[in-house]
Amino acid sequence: MTPSLALQLKDYQTAQSTLRLLADNPVKQDGLIFSDLDGHPLNPDTITPGFAKIAKRVGLKLRFHDLRHTHATLMLKAGVHPKIVSERLGHASVAFTLDTYTHAVPGLQEAAAKTFDQAVFKSLII
Repeated sequence: MTPSLALQLKDYQTAQSTLRLLADNPVKQDGLIFSDLDGHPLNPDTITPGFAKIAKRVGLKLRFHDLRHTHATLMLKAGVHPKIVSERLGHASVAFTLDTYTHAVPGLQEAAAKTFDQAVFKSLII
């Protein structure tokens, strides 16, 4: 994340906290940046129409839900453990996450075979 984007998100979070205080709602410490005044996650149905308008205006053919898939795919490609990705997405099981996103991480079988080969080789030498 670029420093300017991080600063903009921090400013937004501060403004959001101020709104909650003015509305006499205690600030929740859950780390959400985009939430309602009670601190609950925003319902995607309230965001989707606005996102679609913005995406169309800037020439993107992208659904709001596509951001979720991009997030998961990038984390898995970066080597984030599938259990963590599964928890972040709110999936019921890691199996579902892997069934859904394994195609996005080519070379998993090759990497697993190489790791196994190295482990066997080390055990034979020691």
